[in-house]
Amino acid sequence: MRKCKVFVGNSHSELGELICSKLGIEPAPCTLKKFSNGETSVQIGVSVRDEDVYVIQSGSEDINDHIMELLIMVSACRGGSAKKITAVIPQFPYSKQSKMKKHRGAITARMLANLLVMAGADHIISMDLHASQMQGFFTKPVDNLYGAASLGKWIKEHVEDYTNAVVVSKNPGGTKRVTGLADSLKINFAMIHTDRRRGDNDFLATKMKKQQVPSHSRRQSVVGRRRSSAKKEDADEEEELIYSNGLQTARVVQGHVVGDDYIAEEAVDESAISVDSDQEESIPNDQTSYALGGTYDAADSDEEYEPEAPEKLITLVGNVKGRSVIILDDMIDRPSSFIAAAEHCRLNCGATKVYIAATHGLFIDNCLEELEACPYIDQVIVTNTYPITEKKKQCKKLVTIDVSSIFAECIRRDHYGESISVLFDKIASGI
Repeated sequence: MRKCKVFVGNSHSELGELICSKLGIEPAPCTLKKFSNGETSVQIGVSVRDEDVYVIQSGSEDINDHIMELLIMVSACRGGSAKKITAVIPQFPYSKQSKMKKHRGAITARMLANLLVMAGADHIISMDLHASQMQGFFTKPVDNLYGAASLGKWIKEHVEDYTNAVVVSKNPGGTKRVTGLADSLKINFAMIHTDRRRGDNDFLATKMKKQQVPSHSRRQSVVGRRRSSAKKEDADEEEELIYSNGLQTARVVQGHVVGDDYIAEEAVDESAISVDSDQEESIPNDQTSYALGGTYDAADSDEEYEPEAPEKLITLVGNVKGRSVIILDDMIDRPSSFIAAAEHCRLNCGATKVYIAATHGLFIDNCLEELEACPYIDQVIVTNTYPITEKKKQCKKLVTIDVSSIFAECIRRDHYGESISVLFDKIASGI
């Protein structure tokens, strides 16, 4: 590739070298170091005048230092009169902060996009952005590649009887991603909803007491209401039909699925609770309710911004009985929601195997160790967009898929002015 230079940052040098190897070139020389006072220093070791420059820098554990390194490298290439500068960011940092989670919060992903453009980036290449609307943060072109092709290929080759498998979204926010993979593989999909906002003790105790009513008593109560009201009869029949066609609900306490007979250590005083089976359940006062029965930011899928409740309700919408389950998300950072979803699918819904699949394997703290220790998770599949330490690579359940060829082909097509959408078409047809 003539008139082209590829610089590799320190965040994920292994992936950068693999991309250069696929392109058949050597990484351009540059000196990246830090001064004694903590400042980042970048020295470009080759002329970039009137050349296409690609700077490869992904997310990492030292994210803030590597962001500054990326910005300084882009600025140095701009100062060196580069013709075009493309920032290749396989895992875009701060992508979970792409919208305002709380009042007086910051949309940090947009701020980072502005910093990249101001530093001199003319083009951005990334993979599986946490939110597709992030492309609108940039005033420059953005190519958002997809890791579903690599994941789908692995599923076809390694999941037994994959045609009967079910792709499951662990939260409503990921349904679009799940349906895309399910359509490509021509298999079914399902969704898990976790009610995190029911943290009021009285409300939870009322819910628990209602769940503990024997099923024959509930049926007698339903029959009585059907006799008393013709309008309620149709609603009850519809509710019973929905329940019998794929709605399985369970309790989650401290991140694990428990049975209906489980009693929490901090029991609620039942004398202070009055239960009326014919009365509508009241919404806790600390919630902000909106029209159509929703609550503030109900589609949110980021766990770290949710208030921690003593007990949650997890519901699977779909049928996974006797089938393999593939729980798909864009990244794996914390294990609690994946473990709860796997336990619910195996213990309550009859799934035979559970695979956890994602594009970015962040594995914060002991995330990977907890996923490996869970007996209901068979394998964890991620790509190499995010650096994985040698210790984590020793995990027996971990499978890492190389996506360097996708980035290399994207860089080659961009350098020669070829269509990137054709690359997407070829990837989609290869699943």
